[in-house]
Amino acid sequence: MQFLYHPDAGLPDITIEGEAYRYIFKVRRHREGERIALRNLLNDYLHFYRIDRVRRREAELIFLGKEERIVMPEKRLHLGWCVIDPRSVEKTLPTLNELGVEKISFVRCDRSQKNFEPDFDRMRRILINSSQQCGRSRMMELEIFETLDGYLNTYVESAILDFGGRPLLCGEEVSPILVGCEGGFTDEERKKFAKRPIFGFETPLVLRSESAAVCVASSVLTG
Repeated sequence: MQFLYHPDAGLPDITIEGEAYRYIFKVRRHREGERIALRNLLNDYLHFYRIDRVRRREAELIFLGKEERIVMPEKRLHLGWCVIDPRSVEKTLPTLNELGVEKISFVRCDRSQKNFEPDFDRMRRILINSSQQCGRSRMMELEIFETLDGYLNTYVESAILDFGGRPLLCGEEVSPILVGCEGGFTDEERKKFAKRPIFGFETPLVLRSESAAVCVASSVLTG
């Protein structure tokens, strides 16, 4: 663990309890008097605290100081992602978070199943746990568009990932870029992409939506 997340990191005194308490004292085996680092994932500061008093189910922390420490990739990626099974998204989210995806806009497309509903609270917990492990200093942004038109009208510069597009090169600056759901885009949707850059991958294999999302992130952010 690179730090402990706490929404109030930066305040003079903090009380930790619940899962954070169990992790710090049952798993990490910290003791009174030791120093630990906290982040609130809203800015780039590490906040340092001394464990002042440990009770049976909670502990009091005293603020010692802070240090600006940016832990984010130099490149930026805003990923548009047509809605798929939330279980697949949740399994992939830690990888996208570790790669440094800045923002995901979920989009309901023609082939998105209507009963799929992203659970943003659960996703946020996944992102917090992932960020604590990888050290990422800022929380990934999440949003949802109920229609493809809504997304395209908001992000007029968005590129599209689709079959037959120009190969996406490693390190290429493409953001935002929209990844389709299982089954890809319909012909009616493709008509809306006429004036937008279209990218693809040099492979004869058909990728799952979540595999394509990871490939885009890897190509753009680590190339």
